[in-house]
Amino acid sequence: QVQLVESGGGSVQAGGSLRLSCVASGRAFSNYRMAWFRNIPGKGREGVAAIDRDGTTAYAYPVKGRFTISRDNAKNTLYLQMNSLKPADAAKYYCAADLKVEKEFLMVAGSWYGPFDFSYWGQGTQVTVSS
Repeated sequence: QVQLVESGGGSVQAGGSLRLSCVASGRAFSNYRMAWFRNIPGKGREGVAAIDRDGTTAYAYPVKGRFTISRDNAKNTLYLQMNSLKPADAAKYYCAADLKVEKEFLMVAGSWYGPFDFSYWGQGTQVTVSS
């Protein structure tokens, strides 16, 4: 098992930046596929970005070119650098992990469409973006 704790959320004006962090404890972090999801009121949960064990990344269409996912296996930490934030990015952001890596990322027109079935989840960190 792995335990995930997110941090770095907060309030920012449109056009600003935030960096989210997710510290993992438990079994070997480097073995996990990692991802960020967000829960937008009225829209539900959506995948934001994912990074595989070999560093391969995938991004959802709304955040491509603005967000960057990365991992530091030595620090057991996942990051999400969010630039050019928009009010539509306001949400609670969750870190997720999974050992199932058999399925490759489903990419459609260069954007990430799954898989989204991750086994381990953090408690989330809130991001607010004002216009």
